[in-house]
Amino acid sequence: MKTRNLDQTGSVSNKLQNGTNLQSWHAITAEEALKAQNTTADGLDQAEASRRLETQGYNRLPSNAGRSGWKRLLDQLNNVLIYVLLLSAVIAVVMNHWVDAAVILAVVIVNAWIGFIQEGKAEKALEAIQNLLDPRSSVFRGGQRRTVSAECLVPGDIVALEAGDRAPADIRLFSSKGVSAEEAALTGESVPVNKSVDPVSKDAPLGDRVCMVFSGTLITQGHGMGVVVATGSNTELGKISALIQSTPSLKTPLLRKMDSFGRQITAVISVVSILAFLGAHFGRNMPFTDAFMAVVGLFVAAIPEGLPAVMTITLAIGVRRMAARNAIIRRLPAVETLGSVSIICSDKTGTLTRNEMTVTRLVTSNKEVEVTGVGYVPRGDLLVDQKRMEAQDDSNVTDLARIALLCNDATLEKKTDTSADWTPHGDPMEGALVTMAMKAGLDPDLERKTWQRTDEIPFDSRHKFMATLCHDHEGRNLLMVKGAPERILSMCSANSDGSELKIEYWNEKVDMMASAGWRALAFARKLIAPSQRSVEFADAESGLELVGLVGLMDPPREEAIEAVRQCREAGIGIKMITGDHAATATGIAKAVGLGETIRTVEGSELDQMNEDELEKAANESQVFARTSPEHKIRLVEALQKRGNVIAMTGDGVNDAPALKRADIGIAMGRKGSEAAKEAAEMALADDNFASIVAAVQEGRIVYDNLKKVIAWTLPTNGGEACTILAALIFGLSLPVTAAQILWVNMITAVTLGLTIAFDPAAKDIMKRAPRPAKDPLLTSRIVWQVAFVSVMIVTGVFGIFIWSRDNGSSLETARTLVVNTLVILQVIYLLIVRAAPVRGGWLHSMKNSKAVWIGIGSVAIAQLVFTYAPWMNRIFETEPLSAFSWGKIALVGIGVGLVVEIEKRIHHSWTQRRKRTGLTG
Repeated sequence: MKTRNLDQTGSVSNKLQNGTNLQSWHAITAEEALKAQNTTADGLDQAEASRRLETQGYNRLPSNAGRSGWKRLLDQLNNVLIYVLLLSAVIAVVMNHWVDAAVILAVVIVNAWIGFIQEGKAEKALEAIQNLLDPRSSVFRGGQRRTVSAECLVPGDIVALEAGDRAPADIRLFSSKGVSAEEAALTGESVPVNKSVDPVSKDAPLGDRVCMVFSGTLITQGHGMGVVVATGSNTELGKISALIQSTPSLKTPLLRKMDSFGRQITAVISVVSILAFLGAHFGRNMPFTDAFMAVVGLFVAAIPEGLPAVMTITLAIGVRRMAARNAIIRRLPAVETLGSVSIICSDKTGTLTRNEMTVTRLVTSNKEVEVTGVGYVPRGDLLVDQKRMEAQDDSNVTDLARIALLCNDATLEKKTDTSADWTPHGDPMEGALVTMAMKAGLDPDLERKTWQRTDEIPFDSRHKFMATLCHDHEGRNLLMVKGAPERILSMCSANSDGSELKIEYWNEKVDMMASAGWRALAFARKLIAPSQRSVEFADAESGLELVGLVGLMDPPREEAIEAVRQCREAGIGIKMITGDHAATATGIAKAVGLGETIRTVEGSELDQMNEDELEKAANESQVFARTSPEHKIRLVEALQKRGNVIAMTGDGVNDAPALKRADIGIAMGRKGSEAAKEAAEMALADDNFASIVAAVQEGRIVYDNLKKVIAWTLPTNGGEACTILAALIFGLSLPVTAAQILWVNMITAVTLGLTIAFDPAAKDIMKRAPRPAKDPLLTSRIVWQVAFVSVMIVTGVFGIFIWSRDNGSSLETARTLVVNTLVILQVIYLLIVRAAPVRGGWLHSMKNSKAVWIGIGSVAIAQLVFTYAPWMNRIFETEPLSAFSWGKIALVGIGVGLVVEIEKRIHHSWTQRRKRTGLTG
């Protein structure tokens, strides 16, 4: 996104005289930035600020109005199957068939209401991002410091920043006194970034633009001043906002298939119905009204109007089960999408890692010490060659821990006396150093009382170290220093134990830490005259004794390692996409087991790739480091081009656009930003990558059960439709009316079809490869089942209808027999669909299944009311049945069920034989 051309205001040109584009504020000096914004360190005067505000607009992001309740309700009707039902209802009203119209409309309303209730909140990602902006800012105007509303900031304003502030705009620093900013939400970097005023390369990625402070990031320490260079939509936060707004949400595989299925079945039913009407009216001289209502009956029989409701409830049950496993679904269709995920694109910080810095290694002049334990809880051991050691037994280790504790501004707080939850106050990296010192046996309060600080040199990225001057009660005065290893090594002349300072040894250890993805810090000391109470740079820049190195990392979650293994076993690929450094990301990838050999690609490399090269890199690499939000979207799209179903995980604002673009976005529920959670379809309540595996398993269960629902619904609907079609073709009385068919479909859908949603997981569910995204909803097996079962239902229905009429029963009684026969057939076919082809067949599926018994009991009660309640007899034109009639119904149902079960067993045997002979594939 280009920054606004300010030539129109007469204050700034779009390009500097040296040709540097205004997008590259990080690549020019602070003086050039001030000049380009036509301002000074004293700030704009109020008149100029007001003029720029009028021209540039307020420092706010575009709002994103969500859908109203009515819009969400009407969206539930946006389905071709519903359109057909509504058209049928209108025609029924025109023809004065009020009962048929009322039943059809009732079906539509029930479906719409279920979808409305289950659907999550509307998109609020942009609103969540706006909440990152502080309402007030400290600025200089006309040389006077004042507090103004953040939304009134304009390019050229001079802003003062202090620890605890959240940056109100994109700011080019010209003064920095130990400023650090937490940028994880934008870049994914684990630790705060130390800021300076020096320009960097024009091509530097966002996380390396150390002279910039970006809108929405948090100042963790220090204080500084800078000039506002971008506000509102022109900030880096604004770019992400625009990406979210412009990124389309994808339909889930199930919705895409259902849309296609709806169009196909509507086309087929329409053609068949038109031909049936023409044949009945013109070929058999059936009256127009009778022929048309028969066709309406054919429509409602063939259309699986109960299917949307059952599918919605099945998904809702999946939502409930996932919630019990810490996966919170925000948008209902995401449940099914999880079952087809083939690649998870995971953020690093806070997702695969704990987002808690931890000291993992200490290096002194004579040993390496492994530090166990993770996070800020001060529990862990010091190990040398896998054997526990006491820090007090080695003065070098104790001195290293003491300097790490005292050359430090952070503290740790334990929330309660019984809680193991420790929280750092201050820089997270310094908090990790305090934790390490406590593991080494030091008491922070006692050490700070023993060694009282008298002066300090705050950390600054220009000199790359921090120093504190501390004295104890015995009169010793010690200068303690920590900083970048290359800087500290240049300031040292010996090791702290008096041995020779071997630069090669220390550089080798620094390289080892870098290759492992750890952040290395060096620690040194120097005795100062007892009377000295202040410290100057000259005191620290030479003559130091090197005490040792510390390696820190944001450790991987232990459960994430197991989750990655399970994903790989289930055929799910994992890609790490992060804004952090390549070495850090690669180290974590190795630790969690993303592969034997890790291929890492940086964002700068992605910028140089064309679409074909990017697609190849996306599929062949495991780690993508130093990436921007644009990179993440491009990578997701490149992976989708090969037919993959992509789940994208993340917790930062920078992840929100990719979360929206992926087939399913998964946000961290505890530490994730609101922007990420609102852009995602799912949030993890425990921020645990392992919960994704549980959610995928539940998604696969839901999809299996949905396939069973479809396999049960379509053949029964097909049988009903073929019954009416056969009556039209042979000029017979309709065995069942449109209203009666709607009753059957709805009552069996909510009482029988719903029981399938409670079916447990198949034993091999997490051993299968992910199903292809293009896997058809209607397999050849289902198509055959529709045809075969439809023929069997037609045979049973016409058999009992003709037999009843030939024995003198009224049309109403015969139709009542048919309706109850249809219900019995659907009960038996449900048991057949649920059952394995062996172990007792469909009778076995009733065993130990509470849901099935409840469903059968409910439909039995409903059918008794339908058959014997006088008011139901009037509505649906039915008659009560004798006990003998129920015996005939049961006989037909069992007979048809046995034939269908035999066919199922024959098909199973044939399939198993083909597998054994290698003919399937």
